[in-house]
This record gives sequence, structure tokens and C-alpha cells, in this order.
Amino acid sequence: MRIPGRSRTGTEPVTARSPLGLRLLLSVVYIPVFLAGTVFFALWAADSGPGDAPSADSLRTIAWICAALTLVGVIDLIVVLVRRRRERAAGGGGGGRRGP
Repeated sequence: MRIPGRSRTGTEPVTARSPLGLRLLLSVVYIPVFLAGTVFFALWAADSGPGDAPSADSLRTIAWICAALTLVGVIDLIVVLVRRRRERAAGGGGGGRRGP
């Protein structure tokens, strides 16, 4: 995004883009991993007793962290898919490939 009245001060290329393919791959791989972690730790917390180690509170905390990471992954996946769709609609859907 170009801000009027400001010149570029960095050395990044004018056409620099986010690595959408890598972000897509990471989202597709880690969403199920963190979702499984959420379920696993939530069930473990529900099954643990008052004197168990790790405590139910610790397990619930880990489950919440996994749930938050799952949510971040889902949001990133949505952002990546919207950007890829917008690039393809604009005709710039080369996907970073160069050459014929």
C-alpha cells in the first residue's frame, strides 16, 4: 500500500508478496493438529482427578492454547484463500512461477 507523500525507504522489491502457498500448507497441516490437541487435552482434563499430575487446570490451559492456535490457523486459512482468489480474479495468479 502506497502512502501519499512518502517514498520507499526499505530495500524490499516493489512486487514483494506474502508466501501464500506456504501459509496455505501450514494452515492445512496444523489446523487438524491443534484441533486434535484441543480435544485430547480437554478430554484428559475432564478425566483427571483432584490429585492428578498434571492438574486439570493445567490441561485446560493447554487445551485453550491449542484452541486459540486452531482459531488463528482457520483465520489465516480464510485470509490466504481470499487473497489467492483475488489474485486469480485480477489475472495475477501465476503462483510465483516464472518462465514459460
